[in-house]
Amino acid sequence: MTEEVMTTDSEKVCITQYEQKEYDSFAWENDDFDDPVFTEVIRQSEAAIDAGVFPQRIYQGSSGSYFVKNLDGKIIGVFKPKDEEPYGRLNPKWTKYLHRMCCPCCFGRSCLIPNQGYMSEAGASLVDIKLGLNVVPNTKVVKLASETFNYLRIDVEKSKAKKIVNEHFPKVGRKFNRLGLPPKIGSFQLFVSGYKDADFHLRRFESEPLDKVTGKKFQHMFERLVVLDYIIRNTDRGNDNWLIQYTKAKLAQKESEDGSEAVYEVESPAEIAVAAIDNGLAFPIKHPDSWRAYPYHWAWLPYAKQPFSQETKDLILDKLADMNFVQDLCDDMFNLFKTDKGFDRHMFEKQMSVMRGQILNLTQALKDGKSPLQLVQMPNVFVERSRGHVGTTEKFRHFSNTFTQRFQKKAPFFSWC
Repeated sequence: MTEEVMTTDSEKVCITQYEQKEYDSFAWENDDFDDPVFTEVIRQSEAAIDAGVFPQRIYQGSSGSYFVKNLDGKIIGVFKPKDEEPYGRLNPKWTKYLHRMCCPCCFGRSCLIPNQGYMSEAGASLVDIKLGLNVVPNTKVVKLASETFNYLRIDVEKSKAKKIVNEHFPKVGRKFNRLGLPPKIGSFQLFVSGYKDADFHLRRFESEPLDKVTGKKFQHMFERLVVLDYIIRNTDRGNDNWLIQYTKAKLAQKESEDGSEAVYEVESPAEIAVAAIDNGLAFPIKHPDSWRAYPYHWAWLPYAKQPFSQETKDLILDKLADMNFVQDLCDDMFNLFKTDKGFDRHMFEKQMSVMRGQILNLTQALKDGKSPLQLVQMPNVFVERSRGHVGTTEKFRHFSNTFTQRFQKKAPFFSWC
């Protein structure tokens, strides 16, 4: 015999007052990412949050970003919610609030689409994978919820009320789609350990130069960073937001054959690697042409004065010179960017016009044997669709396969910052 449970009027009021409509249409579960390693990291993150191991806010930077941990408290990723970006409505950093309130004329970057940083982060990772650069830690768009994220007070109160209702009226609580806080969409980048700011190691290399083999490897990795930044037109690449991992060679002391002196042999060679993080201010709709130029700070390094190596040419030149590859890259970018609720096809095409122009310049620079410094001195060019539909699908491709080149004439007021 089953017990009949009556729903009181007060319970009905609680359901009506505290149920969030957006939960009905919001897909909470993260999809599998066709990447078992990344999928497993996300599962570990969700399990840790459910167990009370919450993400920790990173106090550096201008946005709300968080170190995400696993059940053991180990940092495994960096999550950057869309609504906590530098100019997002829930940005927790008061400096950006003052910037918006007190100096609106200098607010934001006119060349970038506002609050698209999380897409830019994921887009940079996509370009990295397509070209095989291997300098961007794997980054994808995910959804997470945590008490440590910055929420509107009403969302916090709703979550608390739902928990109370569920504790006192379990059968009513089952009717809620979710009891906790609403999930936030944002970029999730795998955490890389053992790295330090590039500025730290670059200063160190001035007094302790790298050996020839390690120096050559670093030059190749540096060129991959250049390729990435140039293609996505990164407007925020200082020497404090790319990383270097460097381990000195380990030497073992042995005696010479006659025993007269000590001889050192390399037990383990030096290791060096580069990681390009903080790619949220890229993919502009035009080249900077207002107050600031947002230059690539690596262009002032001595490594930028050396011509691109043959290894870099072998890695990417054939791909970039193939218009089918470039179009496939644009199609992949379209499939990624269109998932944003504020996606605008026309603005996306402007972003791709800049990217195609960057690819055109880079391809020519590689063919001509130029250096990264000479590359950034080339005229800014757009490669735009000359007619037809803006779409990038196969259905419309034959309508829009004609492109025109256009050079940017307007220059920013300050060229050095």
